[in-house]
Amino acid sequence: METGTTAAKTAEEQQIRAALNRHWTASATGDLEAEHDIYQTDMICDYPQSGERIHGRRNLQALRGHHPAKPAGFEVLRLLGCGALWVTEYIITYTDGPVYTLSIMEFRDGKVAHETQYFAEPFKAPAWRAQWVE
Repeated sequence: METGTTAAKTAEEQQIRAALNRHWTASATGDLEAEHDIYQTDMICDYPQSGERIHGRRNLQALRGHHPAKPAGFEVLRLLGCGALWVTEYIITYTDGPVYTLSIMEFRDGKVAHETQYFAEPFKAPAWRAQWVE
């Protein structure tokens, strides 16, 4: 039998997972309003590879809405989380190919307060390690 604390945590995690599923579905279909509903108004999004920091849900939405290469495909590979910390691994396919993406989201009061995103393009596996990999 679950304790009250465990049951509440599980319910909160179910709500967050459902919100993330709505978010990623909206991202895949290009629904900018629904995609950004998951964020706190004063959220922060970091892109460590470029050193950029986006302050606020509306700025993030505007940035994504003006992206010159609209995604041609979108696939969530893995969604993991517990409590306020959730990680999504996914692939965004642009016209020039796929970009492997990792999103780390920190929730506050049921909405994302901070997100960090990493982007990586695929690369050819080096021959030297062929004997150890599939």
